[in-house]
Amino acid sequence: MNSTARPRRPLLRGAFLLALALLAPATPAATPAAGPARTVVFLGDSLTAGYGLADPASEAYPALIADRLRAAGAAWKVVNAGISGDTTAGGLRRIDWTLRAPVDVLVVALGANDGLRGVDPAVTAANLRGIIERARARHPAVRILVAGMQLPPELGAAHTAAFARVFPDVAAATGAALVPFLLAGVGGEPALNLGDRIHPNAAGHAVMAATVWPHLEPLLDL
Repeated sequence: MNSTARPRRPLLRGAFLLALALLAPATPAATPAAGPARTVVFLGDSLTAGYGLADPASEAYPALIADRLRAAGAAWKVVNAGISGDTTAGGLRRIDWTLRAPVDVLVVALGANDGLRGVDPAVTAANLRGIIERARARHPAVRILVAGMQLPPELGAAHTAAFARVFPDVAAATGAALVPFLLAGVGGEPALNLGDRIHPNAAGHAVMAATVWPHLEPLLDL
């Protein structure tokens, strides 16, 4: 999540790194002793990519989810498809490419930048539905988890309320599971965020992983 538009170079670099993650054999979250590893993909923005962390590959919340799976001995591969600065429109444009390989669970954690940039919540909702529809068209058995977001009240009561309704409404309309608020317990907490007070630090990502896990675990058939 970025409060202002970023130069194209970091975004392109993020896309290049994502390509490497998707095309290279990803490290399974656990040794697949009971059969082939299944895959969970986290489609997100800087909150998922781990913007500002010293080592996003080990500190971002998807990596911490992979640690939980490894500890449980579960044969799951975790792919972090987060790109800093991305929006729901960007996610919709890249979803087919992102899901070229088989995916069993898709976590959709996009929308924060839409809200900060004043995108009409109806457009955000339509993009999220499009992402889910395309994912199911490519992988009919995929399970979907939508991560909800909220905005600071300074952006206006009407806009923040309409934005907050997008995520539960999309989840209900599509039959997806829902994380009510990805940044629960983290947003607005200085000790859990970087100096910009927008992006979580390593401790904040640990809280995010704990927030996501109870909603993700039922989709994994552990």
